[in-house]
Amino acid sequence: MTEGMEQWDLTSKISPYLDRHMMFPLLEFMDGLIKEGKIGYSSKDVAAARLALLKPTHMVDYAIDIHKSLEGGTVPKEMEEKKATTLKTLEELENGCKALHELNSNAEEKSKLLAAGKWNVPALGDHKITPDVVETYRQHAKFKFECGDYKGSRDMLEVYISLFAKAPKASNSTEDDELLAYTNSSKSQSKEKEETGDSNIYYLTAVNESILQTLWGKLACEILVEDWEAASVAVEAVKAAIESLVSSNQVSPLKALSQRTWLLHWALFVYWNNSAKGGLEQLVELFHTERYKQAITTNAPHLSRYLTAAVLLCKRRLTKKAGSPGTDARRVMKNLINVMQDCEHTDPIVEFVNCLCVKFDFESAQTKLAECENVLAADFFLCQQTALFMEEARVFVFENYCRIHNKIDLSALGTKLAMNQDEAERWIVDLIRNADLDAKIDSEEGCVVMGGSVQSVYEQVMERTRDLNVRSATLTQNLNTVLNEARKEKKKKEEAAREED
Repeated sequence: MTEGMEQWDLTSKISPYLDRHMMFPLLEFMDGLIKEGKIGYSSKDVAAARLALLKPTHMVDYAIDIHKSLEGGTVPKEMEEKKATTLKTLEELENGCKALHELNSNAEEKSKLLAAGKWNVPALGDHKITPDVVETYRQHAKFKFECGDYKGSRDMLEVYISLFAKAPKASNSTEDDELLAYTNSSKSQSKEKEETGDSNIYYLTAVNESILQTLWGKLACEILVEDWEAASVAVEAVKAAIESLVSSNQVSPLKALSQRTWLLHWALFVYWNNSAKGGLEQLVELFHTERYKQAITTNAPHLSRYLTAAVLLCKRRLTKKAGSPGTDARRVMKNLINVMQDCEHTDPIVEFVNCLCVKFDFESAQTKLAECENVLAADFFLCQQTALFMEEARVFVFENYCRIHNKIDLSALGTKLAMNQDEAERWIVDLIRNADLDAKIDSEEGCVVMGGSVQSVYEQVMERTRDLNVRSATLTQNLNTVLNEARKEKKKKEEAAREED
């Protein structure tokens, strides 16, 4: 067993911000580590935790199987009774919204209603589908989720959301029609915009707390069925809905902070599993957004591990994508260091970057990098990225070492990278070619010669002013909040004075 791996396990810190159904994959991963002898937990304790999570749900068969593995013998009477009650409730809910189920299954009739703009709650009254039926349909979807039927729940929630949405009509126009549409006045264009819902939130025409809970349910389903493309869209929908409720004063700032913290944790499933398709870049962007950065530093400093790992893994991609090589990567690293300094959490991954970028301590960085492998292996989200992380970390060491040296001895560098001189030379040649580094190999002297790389005035100005709009908007919002509070306080004092008179 690898001693000390459990000290880097963040399951206990992450779990308070997850739906209980999302804990099952984490516990299965923990079981795998226990079987491999990599972590010092008891498999019985994990099974007991799984059973405790299952009790409030309606996944009775799963709970019975876990109980048998723990206790053996007969199944408790209350479990059998709960199974019968669950099946009965499921049947009652299905009958309660049977009319909507049937109408949704009738593709031809549904298409007609959509085309006529009558696929909404008020218009479906003609089909004996009342608001109560629609609410029962939502409850049925939620009950299915609690039973573990995530795909069935997801499909039902999509239908439920569509009843409150207004998407733009599909266009079959010819080129002439498109030209005519393009030349329409700005007035008619704005009117068309008003007739559709918010494209960021499944074209919903309005958002309230009930709808927000439904969007959370949709995101949970997408995560549990592992549809990462749809889950990415669902994350953006929840994010937009939270901000919409905040801007309309339907949610307090404190509750919004809590909601953002939950979203950061749920997004870990989405972005780490969708890393090959830009998921890590999306994670970095979300975590560096001012309001979500506040959620990390206030409620969840342990998330700095995932932000640090994501920045290291996508840093070179950001460099290639940026108009000026290195500009985006430098900004992202600068933001990361600011977050790290505001967080109390520390582990080898965070310390590795801190040693290189803040302390410039290469010896300590090597020690921390060796410890990183244990941290990565014990982390549910990072374990699949271990090899890539170690490679990118090695590149990061090389880049930082080059930044403070004009000429680097290949044998000395090989020692730092755990390679012989020939291997180090081949690796560096590939790195220079792929990373567009301003460097060359001097084979006769056995060294790497670095070229001068000076940041232009334009790049410096752009980097320093990039976030001014966001900061200005935040300051304006804070000022408005203070002014509103002052007005309310003044109004209260005036009313109190009038009552005294």
